[in-house]
Amino acid sequence: MVMSGIRVVEDRQDAPKRPMTARQLASLIGVSQSAVSRAFTPSSSISPKLRERILKSAREIDYHPNAIASMLTKQKTNIVGVVVSDVRNPFYPVLIEHLIRELQKVGLQSLMFYVTPGARIEEQLVAIRTYNVDAVVVIAATILPESELAWATQGRKAVLLTRQGEENLTTICCDNAAGSRAIVDHFHEIGCQKIGYVAGLTKSGVGFARHNAFVTRLAELGMRLAGTVSEESYSYDAGWRGALELSKEKPDAIYFASDILALGGMDALRREKGISIPDDIVVAGFDDIEMASWPNYDLTTYKQPISKLVAETIGCLVSDKKVTNIHIAIPGELIVRTSSSRK
Repeated sequence: MVMSGIRVVEDRQDAPKRPMTARQLASLIGVSQSAVSRAFTPSSSISPKLRERILKSAREIDYHPNAIASMLTKQKTNIVGVVVSDVRNPFYPVLIEHLIRELQKVGLQSLMFYVTPGARIEEQLVAIRTYNVDAVVVIAATILPESELAWATQGRKAVLLTRQGEENLTTICCDNAAGSRAIVDHFHEIGCQKIGYVAGLTKSGVGFARHNAFVTRLAELGMRLAGTVSEESYSYDAGWRGALELSKEKPDAIYFASDILALGGMDALRREKGISIPDDIVVAGFDDIEMASWPNYDLTTYKQPISKLVAETIGCLVSDKKVTNIHIAIPGELIVRTSSSRK
């Protein structure tokens, strides 16, 4: 309002308050500004008692750190871009959840980039370059061209998790060949001779490794290949179709390249063909998803070491060393269940 030519500015109660800074909070409670910063960084070195004191004071005065300002100051975002594709396969959501949880434990946040299976990926690869992420983790069964991945991750640490075959990028995966050999050895031990195989993405490095080790081990043990069905998809429906196709060859056993394929295959054999598992045909999968242990399936499978895979990935991301062209294959574990139990 204006009084006698003098403008009076009223104190508006709804006017936004300027947020308190870390320096002001530190001065208020008598600690250093760096202590305040460490208190809000999960992986930093600070005593539990001091951290709780700072966080308690921050809650009381409604202080929270400004992440954007910190990024601009340090020119570091502490954000990891996570590229995912085949989230319909139950194995991947569990892996992604574990990765995100472990990233947060070391003070890193995730930004998801979803690549629709079968779609063009150029836009998402451009987005990775656009967003100022510090590192990239690719968890995608979709076949992504190595040259384009290298371009998208240029200047950033990058890990291809559960992938293999890309020679010039860092890959961390389960030992897929060892898994296939373990399953064939198990089939051999229980007396199976004629084995069928339902593949997922045969053109991917992982798909090739599982299939190649499978047929090689069959030959080494003098076992017969009943046939291979390539569905180019890790899905329940693909497993259903593959099992029905292979059943025409009357195999002793069927090895499915993933658990979700195996679940679809088991249901198809039982419902469409009246086949008893394991009395007529024994079945094994790969991954050890939660549903594999359900009583209706009780599926023999090769368990992927998720905790170790994620730990290796985190180690690469937080390492001070340059991470390029590293290839790590971690052995899993054969889990024998009723689907392949023959007395």
